[in-house]
Amino acid sequence: MNILVCIKQVPDTKIIKINPKTNTLDRSSAPAILNPYDAHGVQEAVRLRKIHGGKVTVLCMGPPMAREAIKKCVEIGADEGYLISDRRFAGADTLATSYALYKAIQKLMKQDGIDLVLCGKHAIDGDTGQTGPGIARRIGIPPLTNVIKVEEVDLDSQQMKVRRKIEKGYEIIQSKLPCLLTVEKEINTVAYSPLPNMLRAARYEPIVWTVDDLEDVDIKQLGLKGSPTIVGKMWPPAKSEGAKMIDGDVKKQASELVKHMLEKRELFEVKGGEQA
Repeated sequence: MNILVCIKQVPDTKIIKINPKTNTLDRSSAPAILNPYDAHGVQEAVRLRKIHGGKVTVLCMGPPMAREAIKKCVEIGADEGYLISDRRFAGADTLATSYALYKAIQKLMKQDGIDLVLCGKHAIDGDTGQTGPGIARRIGIPPLTNVIKVEEVDLDSQQMKVRRKIEKGYEIIQSKLPCLLTVEKEINTVAYSPLPNMLRAARYEPIVWTVDDLEDVDIKQLGLKGSPTIVGKMWPPAKSEGAKMIDGDVKKQASELVKHMLEKRELFEVKGGEQA
């Protein structure tokens, strides 16, 4: 069972800052890490390989430094990794990113064949969840999103059954193979890497492709040229100030709550000393 996992190197959003002039992420303000959701995708691919055999390949689009994210995947247990890196990919939104990854996946399919594609639910620096389904649409395979458990894989019938999260619980879906899964963190726990994996990852060098290594690429669909999305404004994640307990009876609690809202949230207007 040959499994491909699409991954991304992202800035640690717990530390990231926003450039107030450009409204873009200041990536220099935070260390780059493997997207956490993608780590769970790699872990699940490794688990399935142990059961069904085959190979786990990871694919990443990014600058040369994204090699480190691929090395982390090898540490988790991936067999090999590919990085597509070229200035012509720069500035891509999810539409252009899915196209670039799709062209790389086409080449990988010709090399080894792919039975299953895994992606994280979303990247923590964008939070759109669009790239995975976009890849599936381009390849022409079913996308199964928000997966929290792989229930069954039947390679003889080329079918798989998964459990996916929905608003009020979960649902069981059966799909033909190949298909694409976007996974939630609940699907597994990323295990501590054994020493042999760590040593292999330290020595491993990913295979790097540029645009010229891919076939039949429409340059107009790459990078900024292929990105119709315009970011108007960005904000860092809101930081909680913690809970504040209000003592007293209901009337006092209500009065204190209104006062707090006036001071902190400005949700009410005060006119002539009366609440409007």
